[in-house]
Amino acid sequence: MTELSERILRHLSDNDPVNTVALSRLFNEDHQKIIGALKSIQAHGDLVLAKPQSDKFIELTEEGKMIADTGSHEAKIFNAVSDEGTAQAELMKIPNAKVGFSKAMSAGWILMDKNGGAPIIKKKVQKIVDTVQANLKLILSGHVAQIADNVKQEYKKRKLIQEVVLKSFELSKGPDFSLTLAKLEADLTAEMLTTGSWQALKFKDYNFDALGVPLDCGYLHPLLKVRSEFRQIFLEMGFSEMPTNNYIESSFWNFDALYQPQQHPARDAHDTFFISDPKISTNFPEEYKERVKEVHSKGGYGSIGYRYEWKIEEAQKNLLRTHTTANSARMLYKLAQEKEFKPTKLFSIDKVFRNETLDATHLAEFNQVEGVIADYDVSLGDLIGVFAEFFKKLGITELEFKPAYNPYTEPSMEIFCFHNGLGKWIEIGNSGMFRPEMLLTMGLPENVRVIAWGLSLERPTMIRYGLNNIRDLVGPKVDLEMVQRSPICRLDNTREEGKAFVHANCVLVHEAQLMDDAIQVNENSLTLEYCMCFCSIPH
Repeated sequence: MTELSERILRHLSDNDPVNTVALSRLFNEDHQKIIGALKSIQAHGDLVLAKPQSDKFIELTEEGKMIADTGSHEAKIFNAVSDEGTAQAELMKIPNAKVGFSKAMSAGWILMDKNGGAPIIKKKVQKIVDTVQANLKLILSGHVAQIADNVKQEYKKRKLIQEVVLKSFELSKGPDFSLTLAKLEADLTAEMLTTGSWQALKFKDYNFDALGVPLDCGYLHPLLKVRSEFRQIFLEMGFSEMPTNNYIESSFWNFDALYQPQQHPARDAHDTFFISDPKISTNFPEEYKERVKEVHSKGGYGSIGYRYEWKIEEAQKNLLRTHTTANSARMLYKLAQEKEFKPTKLFSIDKVFRNETLDATHLAEFNQVEGVIADYDVSLGDLIGVFAEFFKKLGITELEFKPAYNPYTEPSMEIFCFHNGLGKWIEIGNSGMFRPEMLLTMGLPENVRVIAWGLSLERPTMIRYGLNNIRDLVGPKVDLEMVQRSPICRLDNTREEGKAFVHANCVLVHEAQLMDDAIQVNENSLTLEYCMCFCSIPH
């Protein structure tokens, strides 16, 4: 590059000014290589002045070059027609026959004879002049001015020619013009300062706006960042993490232990992914299995049951777990086997699988955030209070609760959050109090209550990162640059005046015994008070 730069300077010394395109032709070098050498010269100061120029010219496309060499499409069609006529079907086998046939018909060179059944193409004239080929040869030889403007426009439409803009520079001598390029120093050394030699040297300009070299490292996906934040919040609130390393679960723990009836639609292949190998599981706690069977079939512990014949074959079916509540059931059963019950707070964050129809807010594989609190005489008011505290730490304050039905919780609530990007309320979780027959069947004490909730990890992440479509977060359409650009997720733990605004205006009116339990949010804490806070129901 230095040799080419000095050749440019020597030529400019005797030929001022000169264009970079002319230099490219003179030196038989690519124009971009000439531009690169010019940039090197400019890095040494004002040796040359470069004035930008822009030139437009017409050149042939690849198809245009082919026609200039072998003839136009219409001429090829005409030349293929025999003196007696040729079947149209045969002519259409020629490359670009459709265009050529249309142009030859328009020019009046050929005609179509349909009297014999299959169309026959015959010559209408005996001799033609291939004007298109002749004009393109003129353009190729540089005689563009001889072609009429309307003809050029037609060739542009046919994509035989194209207008090219060539950007170049007109070079002239600068105030510091020199025939040689002095080496530019990049560093100011202690020796230069000691000897004073720096005064006679030229230094490279520093570009303080230049970005540093990108770090060669991995990047955390937004889901992992929010998952880490969720996990930290649970640990700060005194929860212990459940083991969730079993994606494959039996129907017994996934459905039956949670008293989901065996005829429930969720147990159908349209909603659940069943495993073909191994197809079944057989290792269940025998006494517990029999108690579950009894309550399903005939009832018990205050329940009348489902009044059907419970089948072990249905409970043995293996599947990809549809919720991590199956793990919660296992942990609660394990807790019930301890000699002395101890209040417990558990959580897990892991994958679950549903045979869902994919849309902007649903995936067939997603992460569930599960929380479980087992303690003496806890109530729905405690559950709402935990929600308010949990989501306040996430910076999500617009919450609503809606009564719902779950086979294993009563009362039950769906949790909704307002999504500013979608401009609507979206469901982010489900919750409730585990039914007495589920807990007592396991062997837990009578006055022990369990409150639980399951949340999506993806939807809160969408809210935090302003995404409207879950497929922009997970799947083959994810923008990897988005993963790299996303900042470390620091969820805001402070709110204006320290208040959490929780709307509970539909909180299970039919549960009259809960009318004494509610939450009141003040600037510093969450406490249970005498009425349902934020509820529009008259008290």
